[in-house]
Amino acid sequence: MSSAAVMFDMEYARWLDEDNKYMAEIQGALQAQVLDADLGTIVEDCMRHHDELFHLRAMLARSDVFHLMTGMWATQSERCFLWMAGFRPSEVLKMLIPQLDPSTEQQLLGMCNLQQSSEQAEEALEQGLKQLHQSLADAVGAGPLNDGADVANYTGLMALALDRLDNLESFYRQADNLRQQTLHHMRRILTTRQTARCFVSLGEYHRRLRALSSIWASRPRE
Repeated sequence: MSSAAVMFDMEYARWLDEDNKYMAEIQGALQAQVLDADLGTIVEDCMRHHDELFHLRAMLARSDVFHLMTGMWATQSERCFLWMAGFRPSEVLKMLIPQLDPSTEQQLLGMCNLQQSSEQAEEALEQGLKQLHQSLADAVGAGPLNDGADVANYTGLMALALDRLDNLESFYRQADNLRQQTLHHMRRILTTRQTARCFVSLGEYHRRLRALSSIWASRPRE
């Protein structure tokens, strides 16, 4: 494992601990029905907390994109639901919209439009990544595969493949940018209390996925 991967795993574990504290703080504030101004401060802190994670992921993508894309930093059950090394924005929005009641027609329309635009952006990224995978496969598989003595040909093919691998970072950073923009757009559409409930719901969703891995690992086996 690279030093960048080790550092990210440590920072991500710290981030998760802080995230649990933020979720508890938001839940407590919602239950206590604190003033919107006070709740808004917590929500903005939570938003900055997520921005910090995207910054950590961007640094990892530059140093070791394979560690990011394989999801080795996540639990087994979380990996089953990863889309380009993170949550799929449109699926998260689909999950959160029913949690918004009560909401206005304008808010629902805004969230549905955000979901639709997210789906379009996701599809474009998927198509681009598919083309990159194909071009990478073509580069690695080009020329005779049984001519180990042709060092010049091998070196040229590997150089071409490495050049195309450099584009991987761009795709995964674009995916994270979409995730980050989705959260910020959601914040502008919703009220402070609705946003707080969305953060709690999103945190609980990922907490359940992590718990599922623990339950699966400790299940009785014949």
